[in-house]
Amino acid sequence: QVQLVESGGGLVQAGGSLRLSCAASGGMLSDYGMGWFRQAPGKEREFVSAISRSAGRTQYADAVKGRFTISRDDAKNTVYLQMNSLKPEDTAIYYCAAGTTRAQRAEEYDYWGQGTQVTVSS
Repeated sequence: QVQLVESGGGLVQAGGSLRLSCAASGGMLSDYGMGWFRQAPGKEREFVSAISRSAGRTQYADAVKGRFTISRDDAKNTVYLQMNSLKPEDTAIYYCAAGTTRAQRAEEYDYWGQGTQVTVSS
């Protein structure tokens, strides 16, 4: 059973940056495709980004393309989401997830973290 713990969220002004981390325990992160999702108040959870097991392929939602970068360090069993040029509409709880493949659908992922709050002020 893989446990995922996100960190790095916080309050930032519009235009600022944050780097989220997702640390895994109980399993080897290298065995999994990883994804980041977010959920804003009153909205459904939405896909943000995903990275394949080999880190050779990445995907981004159109809303974050060019501003966010997903990466992984399997030696540290950690996945990152670098978020630049943040906007108020990026405010949400951000979740990382592990699955057998890189995917955009939440249903494709088997393990989830508890989430970390990101708040972007205007």
